[in-house]
Amino acid sequence: MDNSELDDILSAVREFVREKVVPLETQVEDEDAFPEAIIKESAEMGLFGWALPEEYGGLGLNAEQDALLAMELGYTTPSFRSLFGTNNGIAGQVLVNYGTDEQKSEWLPRLASGEAVASFALTESEAGSDPSGLRTKATRDGDDYIINGSKRFITNAEASDVLMVFARTDPNATGSKGISVFLVPTKSEGVTVGPHDHKMGQAGAWTSEIFFDDVRVPAANLIGGEEEKGFYAAMASLNKGRLHIAAICVGQSIRILDESVRFAADAKQGGEPIARFQLVQAMLADIYTDVAAAKALVLSAAQRWDAETDRKLGPSSAKLFASEALARIADKGVQIQGGMGYMRESAVERFYRHARLFRIYEGTSEVQRVVVAKQLLKGAHKPQFNL
Repeated sequence: MDNSELDDILSAVREFVREKVVPLETQVEDEDAFPEAIIKESAEMGLFGWALPEEYGGLGLNAEQDALLAMELGYTTPSFRSLFGTNNGIAGQVLVNYGTDEQKSEWLPRLASGEAVASFALTESEAGSDPSGLRTKATRDGDDYIINGSKRFITNAEASDVLMVFARTDPNATGSKGISVFLVPTKSEGVTVGPHDHKMGQAGAWTSEIFFDDVRVPAANLIGGEEEKGFYAAMASLNKGRLHIAAICVGQSIRILDESVRFAADAKQGGEPIARFQLVQAMLADIYTDVAAAKALVLSAAQRWDAETDRKLGPSSAKLFASEALARIADKGVQIQGGMGYMRESAVERFYRHARLFRIYEGTSEVQRVVVAKQLLKGAHKPQFNL
């Protein structure tokens, strides 16, 4: 996509987010759901398929373009992005990168149009940021597989039409070995989706448990047509997803910066704006510096992703820094507003609660530090710094 076309898309999304979604934030918070009209308009704008290939009806954005769009989407409640994040990201990318031609043709056009919603069914009680503890099993039975197990914290599960289910096909394998991934329609017999969770933040983004009780799926639903590709499919999707989440963190941070500057300029103590106080100025300066650094790091990592020179170190370091920076920024945003920042009607109060999840999902900060360190010990940073 050329720059002028991308600019038009970013401009349209920016207007949509700020004029139609931002005013709904308190309603979404209260109702834990988005109005159907917003979901429909999002689909019409192509937001359910921005990262899916053009040949299947998507926009085909590359990683850098994806990051720029994510920063616009991140300006409002992160649950807005979650409506279509799994189609474009961790679930959709499993099909894009590993699906057979038949699997892609059947599902990607439906995901891109918003006709169908996909979920990424990986996380379990003993398999989160590190999927090697996965216990769900898929046993071959003639021309079918039978899946048994459970998943939890699965985004969009209750609204999903199809699940990318990760299961062990080799019962004797341990760690990252023996994991395969299956395309499982949510309405399949034996699939039960629990009620969505009640969370600290991110109201409107539904996560649920899923239970698989002797779920029979045809062998044709094995993603890629090969067993034991699941771990690689999961990590490829998560690596790109980490870059996208980092960009969402930047968008969240920009929103808090705007709210903080506006409040500091308008609120008064002792008859003068609190922006006159140097300690408030210091917090504003720290917020801006973190925002600018996170944005630069994310875009640099995205450019290296597109150049195929770095698909591990960049995403993990960007997600680590941007999510930790968002936590600092959200805390300062509340501090600048004082008592008002602690009230539920305050945007920074909501964003403070939203922010906490970003250091956990799609790989905790601790996992990102391990990934970064391992990549450094392999010398992955040397080309970046001409060492």
